[in-house]
Amino acid sequence: MWVPKGANVREAQRNAARADEFQALRELGTLEQTEPRDGDEAVRDKLTRRAGGCVQADVDAWLAHALAAHLGRHRAPAAREAAAGLLPPPVLVHAGLLAELARLIPDAGVDQLASAARLSTSEPEAARALAVFLARARSEAS
Repeated sequence: MWVPKGANVREAQRNAARADEFQALRELGTLEQTEPRDGDEAVRDKLTRRAGGCVQADVDAWLAHALAAHLGRHRAPAAREAAAGLLPPPVLVHAGLLAELARLIPDAGVDQLASAARLSTSEPEAARALAVFLARARSEAS
């Protein structure tokens, strides 16, 4: 599909501005209070190239939480499906594990679930298996 050159420039400028916003919110400790918007997956990629792994880990955790909790643009099933096609597997595994843990312990805080991010990154198959196990346990208990 042909896209006018000006549209690509405007999109790149929007992504750069949103990446700046992510960095500032992260530095202020308020990233988790931000709701995801269209295009944040592309911003994640830009931020990764610009700022490196430390910022990426925080943004990935934020995106996984937003996806699991259906926040912002992720309220719509189509948006969650679109995000799933753009995010790397560890973020998706993290989101799945968070969703199951939140069903198990609804009032658990994000800081209490930080190990889910580490597990999803270091052992994605184990995290996926744990999420499936928790979903099965929940359905059998119902």
